Amino acid sequence: EMTSSLVGSEMCIRDRVWNIVNTYDSEVRNISDRLSFEKMLLWVNTRGMVMNKEIRSDKRIKNIIGIIQSCLILILIFLIVFMIIQINRLQGTARVINYAGLVRGATQREVKLEITGNQKDELIKYLDNILSGLRYQEGQYDLVKIHDKEYQDKLRIQSEYWEKLKTEIGEVRSKGYQNTDIVNMSEIYFEMADETVFAAENYSEKIAIKIRTIEFLSALDMFCLVILIIMQTLTAMKMAMNNKLLEQKAYTDAHTGLPNKDACELLLNTPEKVKESTACMMFDLNNLKIVNDTMGHSAGDRLIMDFAQLLRSVIPEKNFVGRYGGDEFMAVIYHTSKTEVEELLKSLYREKDRLNSNENQIQIDYACGWAFPDEDGAYTMQMLLDKADVYMYENKQLCKKRKI
Repeated sequence: EMTSSLVGSEMCIRDRVWNIVNTYDSEVRNISDRLSFEKMLLWVNTRGMVMNKEIRSDKRIKNIIGIIQSCLILILIFLIVFMIIQINRLQGTARVINYAGLVRGATQREVKLEITGNQKDELIKYLDNILSGLRYQEGQYDLVKIHDKEYQDKLRIQSEYWEKLKTEIGEVRSKGYQNTDIVNMSEIYFEMADETVFAAENYSEKIAIKIRTIEFLSALDMFCLVILIIMQTLTAMKMAMNNKLLEQKAYTDAHTGLPNKDACELLLNTPEKVKESTACMMFDLNNLKIVNDTMGHSAGDRLIMDFAQLLRSVIPEKNFVGRYGGDEFMAVIYHTSKTEVEELLKSLYREKDRLNSNENQIQIDYACGWAFPDEDGAYTMQMLLDKADVYMYENKQLCKKRKI
């Protein structure tokens, strides 16, 4: 979403720059300055084409990253669910191993009791219940079924031999253990039980290996997700930087470095009323056409640059100074008074005279008008500029009369 927003913003900026052409191009009176402006437009067009390619490339990368990210998330979910299942199986297997070991030990105890003449039918029933629980998950012990062929085969053989061992126990009770094969059969049964426990432990180790493998794959999956998130963040930062660069170019005059007409219009179109402590100034170079005609357009360009530097060097940085048209400039002075504005204009005249005293300096001559909001009037910035423009025009006419 962030990338889409940045892309949309860039397209709007480029469209806004092209809108300047229709308005600004007609007002550029200096041919050399027009060429400079056209260079800026050429840059914007070229940069826009490059940006479009970058945007399409970034979109493809974004889509690919999104698909990979979705797949990784699904894989991670599957791995987590699978690991939970394996952990549950491991816990159930541990319980099975414990009871399989109890069968092995309890059977040996039962045989010893029978040999000594102590009959324990309760112990035989206990062993029957455990074996039934191990094979069929029946009874009160809540034993799980181990899905391993080797274990199931060992358990089946053990259970079948247990039935034979019980028959032999009956023979012991009726004939005495000396006349039976109970000792040898108990040893065989012990080995069978031991093999069953060993098979269950092998199965448990297989599950543990699966869990460790799943943990590794999950960690790798999460690492890849983190890398993708970092890539997305870097892509968004790159788009933001490109957007900021393009926006700066769109609002900056290519020749003077000051805010351009579009930036001025943005300021003028604010609907808020201007505070009483705000002044608006309008400047117009009186001698640009004369300089172009007599000294060449490169000299006219230099004059425009010198005047822009003059304004920016005298007017405090906190205030707005912009190039409104070909030879027109505007300034907005915040938190000021009429006395301070008059002092600022005097400083401009003094600095202008100082620059003009230089032999190599192209003479700067300008008309100026400024306006303050009336105490009883509600002015927008555009209204205040219009008022300053009227005073500037009157000052320009006065300058022409003085020359005559």
